[in-house]
Amino acid sequence: MQCGDLISRERAVTVFVEDNQVVLVSPPGETARLTSGQLGQLRAALNEAAKMAER
Repeated sequence: MQCGDLISRERAVTVFVEDNQVVLVSPPGETARLTSGQLGQLRAALNEAAKMAER
């Protein structure tokens, strides 16, 4: 999902499942700034990944 850093550069946060574990990849060495809409997307992605990891 798209996000920004503290100086408004475009960045991305990725969520995936590997070996029944949820992996969250943030911008390397950076901070991700999320809008409320992006936070909703992250929440949904984490919930979906958690369900997939439980299978």
